[in-house]
Amino acid sequence: MSWSRALLGLIGAMTLAGCRDLTGIAPTAEPAGAVTRTQEQGGRFITLAGPRLQHAEPFLGVPGTNFYLLRSMIDTRTGEIAHQLYVEDSYFGAERGWNAARDATGQPLRFIAISKNQITCENGCSYAEEFGAALPEALLRANPQGLTVVFAARSGAEKTIAVPGELVAKQVAAVGEARGMPAAAAVAPAAPQR
Repeated sequence: MSWSRALLGLIGAMTLAGCRDLTGIAPTAEPAGAVTRTQEQGGRFITLAGPRLQHAEPFLGVPGTNFYLLRSMIDTRTGEIAHQLYVEDSYFGAERGWNAARDATGQPLRFIAISKNQITCENGCSYAEEFGAALPEALLRANPQGLTVVFAARSGAEKTIAVPGELVAKQVAAVGEARGMPAAAAVAPAAPQR
């Protein structure tokens, strides 16, 4: 199988993994704020999900809403990896229709639509959308101080997610550990490509 086909399969599996409730990932013996590790598809993939941070107040005070996290999926057969900034956004009003992402310099990132649900339309509509941006590993490694992703919607809305450096470092270290690298090597910036 070609490298590009394998990577597309990995990204597809990662997108499908986003369709289920992520609260199933959290209950582990890991301390709060740790990256959690789960196995998917009979051990074919390792999913590393970083801690959840709020991008807005919980919707109607409901925990587990309006958050974001970093997640990475490693194909244990090929060693290929896909990284993603995952976002859950619940809101009142007109449907936003999130459909694009870019980094802080304006470079487009691959947008990943995961789910969109109309919660209710009694006394006005409300929606819940799950979406993400594919993050190249080089982008994570080049931004140990943190990174910013700007999402845009068909409605004209924009949402800026500023991922703190601490989360980036934890994610890169967890990926390195999963690959069997020492922690110091895992968080070192990638060597420039020639």
